Amino acid sequence: MRRLLILFMLGALVAPAFAQVHEYELDNGMTLLVREDHRAPVVVSQIWYKVGASYEHNGITGISHLLEHMMFKGTEKHGPGEFSRIIAEHGGRENAFTSKDFTAYFQQLEKSRLPISFELEADRMRNLTLPEEEFSKEREVVIEERKLRTEDNPRAVTYEQFNAAAFMISPYRHPTIGWMNDLENLAVKDLRQWYRHWYAPNNATLVVVGDVEPDQVYALAKQHFGKIPAVEPPVIKPRLEPPQTGERRITVREPAELPYLILGYHVPVLKTAETEWEPYALEVMAGVLSGGRSARLPAKLVRGKQIAAGANAGYSLYARQSEQFTLSATPARDHNLDDLEQALLAEIETLRNELVSEQELERIKAQVVANDVYERDSIFYQAMQMGILETVGLGWQTMEAYREKIDAVTPEQIRKVARKYLRVNNRTVATLKPLPLNSQLPGMAPSTTASPH
Repeated sequence: MRRLLILFMLGALVAPAFAQVHEYELDNGMTLLVREDHRAPVVVSQIWYKVGASYEHNGITGISHLLEHMMFKGTEKHGPGEFSRIIAEHGGRENAFTSKDFTAYFQQLEKSRLPISFELEADRMRNLTLPEEEFSKEREVVIEERKLRTEDNPRAVTYEQFNAAAFMISPYRHPTIGWMNDLENLAVKDLRQWYRHWYAPNNATLVVVGDVEPDQVYALAKQHFGKIPAVEPPVIKPRLEPPQTGERRITVREPAELPYLILGYHVPVLKTAETEWEPYALEVMAGVLSGGRSARLPAKLVRGKQIAAGANAGYSLYARQSEQFTLSATPARDHNLDDLEQALLAEIETLRNELVSEQELERIKAQVVANDVYERDSIFYQAMQMGILETVGLGWQTMEAYREKIDAVTPEQIRKVARKYLRVNNRTVATLKPLPLNSQLPGMAPSTTASPH
């Protein structure tokens, strides 16, 4: 009863966030989603392209992320840096992000400034100039970004190597930022071709959330985007990961302060699951392990047995291809990686052999749903969730069923997915074994800092 009261109160606090979504399609195939939220005179506009690291292949990894950078380097109408300057002059903020399955651009503005956002985005959808000199500079920026965020970060190196070992065929084995050799050999002609193939209205979803009238937004979208011609995107081969038939182990040796451990298991996502309830059971199982201070990993391994300095479980049910269910942790001062691995495996065995109690499950469900409710209180995250779901092919309607599906998960379903997927032959283990911080591996360049972007 107490849990129901909490969820009712949470829902009441953010009731405006769950208004109707208005869906439109322009004649050129562009999708427009509009959700009204009149709590403040603000609007978020996001445009999502169905292209990201999982669309890439060997030799051009990182090209989607590099093109994201180049989207701010000018069209014939607006020179380099003008996009950001114009948005800032109108009191807005803007940025972009690239992931495995999408590239997205956003602006948050006072509601009357929405036409400015549309005009600028429509211009750069097909009119980038992509000058050679700007490309050369931005490629160096991305190379420095890779050095700073990955190559100078032992945990990031370990996670990158983990993905490369866990996935043999799936494009999820490639880092979003790209492999260094590919970045160094990308040419501006590669970028121009990638841009022509993927940046088109029929490969994009425009999401608008805020203090707006849906039909007015539709008219505005037709005005700015409606005349841009559709482009048939390339056909992407599936590159589906075959079943894993034995445990894989890798060891990363890098200068680092602390060791690190990752356990990963191949699991389905909503897009790939044969049985719809399984991804929701996996989502709740991640909550059982690390959903807040009272979850099992922080309560038992960090504060209880003090084997781990930190521990986490990770899973995302929204993706184009099947993912990894991961457990990652750092050993406490008086314990080593072997102690830590055995402790994590013991928690997995508990999930495989024992049912989660109803009391624990109710608490975890309340936590998972509360996180979703609070995220959707933000107009930015409302738009983001709709954009992700549309772009990976699930449809924005999926978000409306989330609470109901989570609430329907049973202890037996959690045990079933644990037994089905958390198996030794389906496991990849990556360990970071630190070298002294003043050591340098053969062929390693000295650490550098990233150029400002």
